[in-house]
Amino acid sequence: MLRFLKGFGLFSAAVLCAAAAPAHAAGDLLVAPTRILLDGSRGTEVVLNNIGSAPATYRISLEIKRMTAQGGLDEIEEADANDAEKAALAMISFNPRRVTLPPNQPQVIRVGVRVPEGMPAGEYRAHMLFRAVPDAAPAVDPAKQQSSGGVSIALTPIYGITIPVIVRVGELGASAEIGEARVEDTVDGPAFAFDLARTGNRSVYGDIEVTRPGLAEPLLLARGIAVYPEVGQRKVSLRVPPELAAKLKGQVKIRYSEDREIGGGTIDEADRVVK
Repeated sequence: MLRFLKGFGLFSAAVLCAAAAPAHAAGDLLVAPTRILLDGSRGTEVVLNNIGSAPATYRISLEIKRMTAQGGLDEIEEADANDAEKAALAMISFNPRRVTLPPNQPQVIRVGVRVPEGMPAGEYRAHMLFRAVPDAAPAVDPAKQQSSGGVSIALTPIYGITIPVIVRVGELGASAEIGEARVEDTVDGPAFAFDLARTGNRSVYGDIEVTRPGLAEPLLLARGIAVYPEVGQRKVSLRVPPELAAKLKGQVKIRYSEDREIGGGTIDEADRVVK
């Protein structure tokens, strides 16, 4: 289980270049599962849990995100959505849309899907956003405001977390290929990076394992790496400590495997010399 430190802004938990787990947390909200896959025949549930010490309110909505070649997810306004993205918003339903969670009291969000007759085969995706609703700002005493000689500004952090909701219609398939790997410097420190190409008419999703011949334990594990249909190739960049970056150089084997919950079968594996 991953726990992310509180911070300003909206945290998107769509898995990009960090390890994933069966549950994600942002602020004091825990969400499970972190990815929903629907085949159009029945719905599912998402469980929310407030792991803080005070009640908290969250608003739930759907939004559109598109993957970039760098592995990021850009938020798309509904007016700019394409036909497949609009279809995803129309097919996916959920209830309730707003919840107030007492501490450590799980709440179930029911997620349904209704695929219209004649819908073309393909993968349709939206992202479910769970956004914290801040408490009402406390009243400011006008006398104190005047005595301070200025304007008082209070900054309230708003936390949010998103998970992909994927609807698959018809017979779909996909494969992936691991490209050349390298250790590179980023503004946040060293990273193990490689390109991941996808072919087919659906997304691929799985875990990365980096091993070295002769060593029993993997050098690096990263879960929840996806390539969505809107891109044929993306960059995977995994931040690593400097001491691990040095160990990753040289001959390694990179394995991309399906999620363990569906068997963990190999999607692709490759021997690479990392520079």
